[in-house]
Amino acid sequence: MWDRELMTIEPNKVVKLTYELYVGDEKEIVEVAGEDEPMVFIHGLSGLPEAFETNLLNLKVGDDFNFSLSVEEGYGEVDDEAVIDFPISNFAIEEGEIPEGMLDLGNIIPFRNDDGHQMAGRVISVEDEVVWLDFNHPLAGKTMHFEGKVLSVRDATKSEIEHGHVHGEGGVNH
Repeated sequence: MWDRELMTIEPNKVVKLTYELYVGDEKEIVEVAGEDEPMVFIHGLSGLPEAFETNLLNLKVGDDFNFSLSVEEGYGEVDDEAVIDFPISNFAIEEGEIPEGMLDLGNIIPFRNDDGHQMAGRVISVEDEVVWLDFNHPLAGKTMHFEGKVLSVRDATKSEIEHGHVHGEGGVNH
């Protein structure tokens, strides 16, 4: 299924790559996508920062990459207004009980906003009556450094483009 010819990365191509992601001036490693579990996405439809995809444009299978994204090119500055408090009672499921571990510091809790969009809040503080959640992207406020290699590039199918995600190997099976 993966086309090994030397296609270049451009919009609506399915890209399979490995990478290491480092953040900050100290270049602390925060994520690795190795050959055993590479990243697979449709260029232009990934939901990743636009500058990430721009840096990959015109690369070919076998090409290495090494680039940085500034805070502005990545997930932006930390937004203090994205830190919100909720009554602790909102987290009770059955008979007023809060599921064990739900409010552990650092835990990610999925939400939907009024428009139905999914959001994730990270628990940053639990008080007697209030839980504080941070809805900033975990990489907000951070400079990101990527090093990796392009493994494969192929045309996305019409169905993949319509659905906005890769099907099959490395993607969604449905």
